[in-house]
Amino acid sequence: MSSCSGDRCDDASHCRSKWGYCGASTAHCNAESTWKAAGCSGGESTTAPPASTTSSSASTSAQGSPTPAPSSGTSGNGIGSWFTQADFDAFFPNINNAACTGANFFTHGALVQAASAFPSFANSGDVEEDKLELAAFLGQTSHETTGGWATAPGGPQAWGYCFVGEVGCETGSCTQYCAAGNPCAPQGFDCTCATGQTYQGRGPVQLSWNYNYGAFSQYIFGDASVLINDPSRVATNATLAYQAGLWFWMTPQLPKPSCHDAMTGAWQPTAADSSLGRVPGYGMTTNIINGGLECDMATNAKVVDRVEYYKRYAGVLNVAVDEATLYCDQMRSYR
Repeated sequence: MSSCSGDRCDDASHCRSKWGYCGASTAHCNAESTWKAAGCSGGESTTAPPASTTSSSASTSAQGSPTPAPSSGTSGNGIGSWFTQADFDAFFPNINNAACTGANFFTHGALVQAASAFPSFANSGDVEEDKLELAAFLGQTSHETTGGWATAPGGPQAWGYCFVGEVGCETGSCTQYCAAGNPCAPQGFDCTCATGQTYQGRGPVQLSWNYNYGAFSQYIFGDASVLINDPSRVATNATLAYQAGLWFWMTPQLPKPSCHDAMTGAWQPTAADSSLGRVPGYGMTTNIINGGLECDMATNAKVVDRVEYYKRYAGVLNVAVDEATLYCDQMRSYR
């Protein structure tokens, strides 16, 4: 029996998943576990519970529709093989500014570790394509967490990842992100809001609403209740925060494709999509994220900010963007 690569769990009946979390579900106790009481070779741990009949990878869109799990295909060596600490520092020169709640929270190491939970993210083996996807993900999420303003030192796009949580919700007053009842019932798990908890935007993509916290928790922990009962973990664990953003990026929310598929070209428009102006590329990721307020209309300042972040990061990585697919003003939104 070979030794395990991960740290021991405090509870010997638990297993440590390949993503570094301890638990007793089949998402933790499986052939890819990094720690089990019975050892990490020779099959499943004897402490693992029976396989659940409920899928642990279903997610929920804003309308409560089931969506597929993120893809696990990969051909490369991960972003850590080419995205350096120096690149990260060039992307985020003000990330540790005292004015930012994200100061000393978001790190290069946490991002690289988080990406390992999504093996197909920016990991096709085509480094130029992978750099563009990373620039796109960090561009979109920098807009969501920006601390920049028009005359900010270094420019407005030098202030990505300034904020961890939704501004104005620090005191727990943002109770509006609770969908009544159990909106995750069709997916086979419970995401009923917990008493005293709020589900405002947290992390790079500003994960919000109880159904999104529940679906992400079900995917990453194999247990929706973990983040339903403690949503603040997304704003206190940097790796988990990045994983929440990557989960959103990688997961289709039907009828929308995933941002990953739209950015890489894995998604191709149907004839109906084409008639509505939808094409793969960065503009389509904006449509997926916030098309109802930013697409199919004259380009507004929010869209410009998203695009300028992407272009800045692509420039740092020395890759050229496709100028023809940056915007979504001619794209019909999904609502």
